[in-house]
Amino acid sequence: MMQTKPVIAVIACVREVEGEAASIVKRRYLDAVARYCDAIPVIAPAMGDADDAAALVARVDAVLLTGSNSNIEPSRYARDVAAAPPHDRHRDETAAGLIAAAMAANTPLFGVCRGLQEINVALGGTLIDERAAGRSGPSHHAPDGVDLAEMFAHGHDVTAEPGGVLEGVVGAGLRRVNSVHFQRVDRLAPGLRVEARSSDGVVEAVSSQDGASSLLAVQWHPEWQPEGRAHDMAFWRHVGAVARAAM
Repeated sequence: MMQTKPVIAVIACVREVEGEAASIVKRRYLDAVARYCDAIPVIAPAMGDADDAAALVARVDAVLLTGSNSNIEPSRYARDVAAAPPHDRHRDETAAGLIAAAMAANTPLFGVCRGLQEINVALGGTLIDERAAGRSGPSHHAPDGVDLAEMFAHGHDVTAEPGGVLEGVVGAGLRRVNSVHFQRVDRLAPGLRVEARSSDGVVEAVSSQDGASSLLAVQWHPEWQPEGRAHDMAFWRHVGAVARAAM
């Protein structure tokens, strides 16, 4: 008898293709879900209609919010705060709807990079943009002008919080992760727990403190060539196992 696989909704971004708006997911996210989670990825188009999110969430076993080239519009978490483009208003709206629906239905929710930031904003937290005027400090993004491989080679060490969900998934100790983001957590949303930090104090992973929800999000990109990095492979196996348990 054929074994049934869990279905994971993967959020899309809006990009222009041949002069038209298109909902797009980078293939590496779909590959991660299919290959490492042993699950079926279903693209959730960035239609910007939060009302349909509950109906979609009811039909899947987990939701994955991916990273993206775009940044969250600052009007969603603060007033009079400048953040550099590109922005993706439809992705912002779609993510907010999926997060609310997943939390309400106790559907497992996972985030990568922008996905972590979306979860924090949706639950009442705020962000910092490292490119904001007058802001200094360490950069968590590679310099401008490098190719894709060099961009994802930029990274740093993170430490999982003792006794947390992430430590249970990847184990204790330092982990080297890639770092490709300009926005990061400023004020943590109520109900979220910090699961990992970098050496300079940036929040690198979060989970939910709500015992009824299964939520884990990381600030780095475990989908980028994870073979050979045990902690990234462990993340995807965890996503698959949680989705399978939710079937």
